[in-house]
Amino acid sequence: MLHALDFKDCPIQNHTELYLAKAEYSFKNDLYNKSHFPDSFGYRNAEEARSVIETSGHLLKTDTLLHGDYCLPNIMLNDWQFSGFIDLDNGGVGDRHVDVFWGIWTLWFNLKTDKYRERFIDAYGRGKVDENMLRIVSAAEVFG
Repeated sequence: MLHALDFKDCPIQNHTELYLAKAEYSFKNDLYNKSHFPDSFGYRNAEEARSVIETSGHLLKTDTLLHGDYCLPNIMLNDWQFSGFIDLDNGGVGDRHVDVFWGIWTLWFNLKTDKYRERFIDAYGRGKVDENMLRIVSAAEVFG
């Protein structure tokens, strides 16, 4: 629903540029931290994750209104019906895969299981999710 909204008045029109710049800054300042991402899509070290960003980061789009911190604690429900989002300070216009990555991550982290991953992707729209793009996002996220 959020990703379908018009973003022309969003004050952060370049989330992707900022996102990639933050990953580069964190790499240069040795801020690689995969503690919240135990499998990290197989990245063994900071150099490997940075290589993915360096070679594929340009594939991230800037065409979707993002929450920026999409996780279960930031979704408000009223009688089990969606009623709103909180904590949108990392939002902006960027690549939908950032929020999709965090949606998958929050199910694993907050529910302590990966069994809802495929169901989440199906509910979002499997045709809108590219596993390679999730790999790129994962490479950026290990840098904070």
